[in-house]
Amino acid sequence: MKKILSTNTNNISALLARLTLGIVVFPHGAQKLLGWYGGYGFEGTMGFLTEQAGLPYLIALLVILIEFFGALFLIFGFATRVAAFGILVNFIGVVITTHLHSGFFMNWYSEPNKGEGLEYFVLLFGLTLIALISGGGKASIDGLISENIKE
Repeated sequence: MKKILSTNTNNISALLARLTLGIVVFPHGAQKLLGWYGGYGFEGTMGFLTEQAGLPYLIALLVILIEFFGALFLIFGFATRVAAFGILVNFIGVVITTHLHSGFFMNWYSEPNKGEGLEYFVLLFGLTLIALISGGGKASIDGLISENIKE
């Protein structure tokens, strides 16, 4: 357990990576779970993911929970590596099922019907890998916990 939570509590880069990732992913999770930011809330999102996207109920539930709670865990630096892993797996699924065919760029203006490309996900994956490697870093709950766990 200590290895999962261990982190350099002076690492500002880890802090910046996890905060940025958490802040960017949180609105996606809040849309899906709470209906904030123009989202459809839990029932609407579950309906879309299970009926239109064809995901099994458990996978659809995990998508919602990972994007909401995983983002919060990252913001607070709690179980950072676990949250980052969940977000990584979640968005690999999103890329493979929805965005892989759209190319690199967002294409909103030049080709509006082509879909969103991969550029957002490249940044997301980079930040996720930093969080996986570095852990919570400075000002993280992980740092507080790991310092108090006995060997």
